This record gives sequence, C-alpha cells and structure tokens, in this order.
Amino acid sequence: MKIKWLGQSCFLITSENGTKILTDPFKNMLGYKLPEIEADIVSTSHNHSDHNNVNAVKCSFTHINELGTFAVNGIAIKGVATFHDKALGSKRGKNTVYNFSIDGINVCHCGDLGHMLTDTQINEIGTVDILLLPVGGRATIDALDAVQVMKQLNPAIVIPMHYRTKAFGLLGFLFEKVDKFIAASGLKAKTCKELDIDKANIREYKEDKEIVILQYE
Repeated sequence: MKIKWLGQSCFLITSENGTKILTDPFKNMLGYKLPEIEADIVSTSHNHSDHNNVNAVKCSFTHINELGTFAVNGIAIKGVATFHDKALGSKRGKNTVYNFSIDGINVCHCGDLGHMLTDTQINEIGTVDILLLPVGGRATIDALDAVQVMKQLNPAIVIPMHYRTKAFGLLGFLFEKVDKFIAASGLKAKTCKELDIDKANIREYKEDKEIVILQYE
C-alpha cells in the first residue's frame, strides 16, 4: 500500500492491486492546489469546500459520504458518526470518520474531527493500524486533543493532517504547526514523500509506534 498526502485532509491511498482511494478532495484554496486526479473510491467526511471537491476526480468512481459499512473493489469501509466541534455539531456540523480495510491494514481517516471520542465511537471505529489525524486546531482538535485521540485508537502509525504548512503563506495563522503535536506525543517522527507499507512491516511499528510526516507536493 502507498499513501501520499495531497494537502489539508486529502490523501491518495493506492492498494497493492492498484485500487485508488482519495479522501476529502479540496477546492484549490489555502495555498494548496489539487491536480486532476483519478480514483476508484472517493470519501468525503463532511460537506465543506476544503473536503468535498469530488469534481476534481476525472473518472468514474464510487463516492462514500454516508454512515455505515460498504465494500468496494475488495476494500471494506466503515463510516462512523462524529462531530466537527465539541458542541455536538451545533457550531460546525457533523463529521464522519472512515476506517478502510486495505490489504489487511486498517487505515482510519478522521476528517475534521472536533472532539475526543466516546467509548461507543471507539468501538464502532474498531482496530486502527494507520491513523490520519487532524492536529492543527481551530476548526478541528488541536495538538493536545489529537494526542488523546491517538491514545484512544492506539494505531501503529500516525500521519498528521490539517495543520499549517508553507503552502498557507500569510494564512498560516489559521492552524498550528505539526511540531506542537510531535512534541506533545512523545513519539519519534520521520518525514517522507510517500509511505510504502504492507501487512508484514506494519507489525514492526506495533512495537515502536511512530509519527510519519508526509511532505506536501
């Protein structure tokens, strides 16, 4: 499996057999530019413009934007109800956390999660091997709450998202940098352009959990 970060909360995940999953595609904004892209599955966690630009995908695809369980191209997907804020959605609305089972690895995309999880939500999400986690605050959980959610879901690998990068330019004040999350987590972090991983080497991370910072391109 390969995981590439396209900016904000958008990732392109490619399974071993070539199935492409695109999460939360955005309209070009905040300094990020999404190229024309192809995918077999597109998930959107909520209906905000920096997460729901499905028109960027230039091919036929299955759109996953609801709660429940789905199976597409041999990939099992579970959508769990959460909120975009700490006020049960009264400020920013609802959010869906998706847990994808790809090549025997569970990849959980938190969308714009705005709160720590309840026991019920943790049980519904299930086992998480790789956690795609917002850490930038303001519109989502901040670094400290993100550390708590990480502990709740106990993944082998955490990939931060939705934080300040150089792409933001003068708008950088909107979100915190990823450094704050790394410092608060107590985990080691490595940086790479793309995460290439399979079921065999994910076991190595189980023993020594790690943060993987994917470079925006």
